[in-house]
Amino acid sequence: MRGSVECSWGWGHCAPSPLLLWTLLLFAAPFGLLGEKTRQVSLEVIPNWLGPLQNLLHIRAVGTNSTLHYVWSSLGPLAVVMVATNTPHSTLSVNWSLLLSPEPDGGLMVLPKDSIQFSSALVFTRLLEFDSTNVSDTVAKPLGRPYPPYSLADFSWNNITDSLDPATLSATFQGHPMNDPTRTFANGSLAFRVQAFSRSSRPAQPPRLLHTADTCQLEVALVGASPRGNRSLFGLEVATLGQGPDCPSMQEQHSIDDEYAPAVFQLDQLLWGSLPSGFAQWRPVAYSQKPGGRESALPCQASPLHPALAYSLPQSPIVRAFFGSQNNFCAFNLTFGASTGPGYWDQHYLSWSMLLGVGFPPVDGLSPLVLGIMAVALGAPGLMLLGGGLVLLLHHKKYSEYQSIN
Repeated sequence: MRGSVECSWGWGHCAPSPLLLWTLLLFAAPFGLLGEKTRQVSLEVIPNWLGPLQNLLHIRAVGTNSTLHYVWSSLGPLAVVMVATNTPHSTLSVNWSLLLSPEPDGGLMVLPKDSIQFSSALVFTRLLEFDSTNVSDTVAKPLGRPYPPYSLADFSWNNITDSLDPATLSATFQGHPMNDPTRTFANGSLAFRVQAFSRSSRPAQPPRLLHTADTCQLEVALVGASPRGNRSLFGLEVATLGQGPDCPSMQEQHSIDDEYAPAVFQLDQLLWGSLPSGFAQWRPVAYSQKPGGRESALPCQASPLHPALAYSLPQSPIVRAFFGSQNNFCAFNLTFGASTGPGYWDQHYLSWSMLLGVGFPPVDGLSPLVLGIMAVALGAPGLMLLGGGLVLLLHHKKYSEYQSIN
């Protein structure tokens, strides 16, 4: 099944200086991003002609001189392979016999290989849970005692075709543990909603991340699952490929503007190598109600990236099929909530969003509200000076017109 739409490409709501613009153009040239104004975006579930349908979703964004590929799959733990090429004619090749075998190397390729300018992957390996009862933020481990994690490689997932929506360029992977003796997921699920975009815009609901046609958004939602403690905190273990011996870098950006995500003045970014390359971007906030708002906002904390041994992580067949078995993995944890304040226990609901993209991350400009406040604040002194000058001028004119009587 396939859906497509013409979509715009942009740098985001900012006006770079001429020097910065020339720098961006210089570095963007090898990626074939020069002159790209529109992309043809399509979603397709790749059929398995050898057996039962497997969840393999291909997002393809074609421009004049480049193509972006996002390959999502729930074979093993949920994972995405991101690839950027310098040709509009690159294609995805899937060898199902290899991909479903114990040695899947070479089962997933983007052709021609020499057109690939960037490639990496993210793997969501485990759902974490902590008992925060009687734990304060001042102790050494504010998250509390960890429960045994849920391996996402051991989840049963829905048929992705049933949720494919060409109109919104979205699809949802929804799953629960295959072995659930305590029935914690009897009425619950863990969902990963993937969405591509037709133009630069923002979602209507917080955290309202700015997106372009070069990005796709992932929204994670834990709904209805029974926690194993009265005040359980949840998290995700995330793995990615290192750049040589080093891990990707984590950066924080701060702003004076919180209109798009109230009370959140920070944006976190995961960067693979020097720009332009791949990136992941999120605000450090999750929500315990739908729709999200200030009252249901939960802090989101990211641990530092650290090298991880591949055999200690749940393995993703698509990652090994594309990159082979000799790779350096790095991992980090995302945790949502604190021992005090709102939490998952309020309504058994938790949601969090991130953007994935290739090229330069979207840059937030100041919102119209903040620009208006700044204009008033900066303009008021000028208006006062102008008004004072007019009063003095009129006062002087009045007395200059007085003529004495002899």
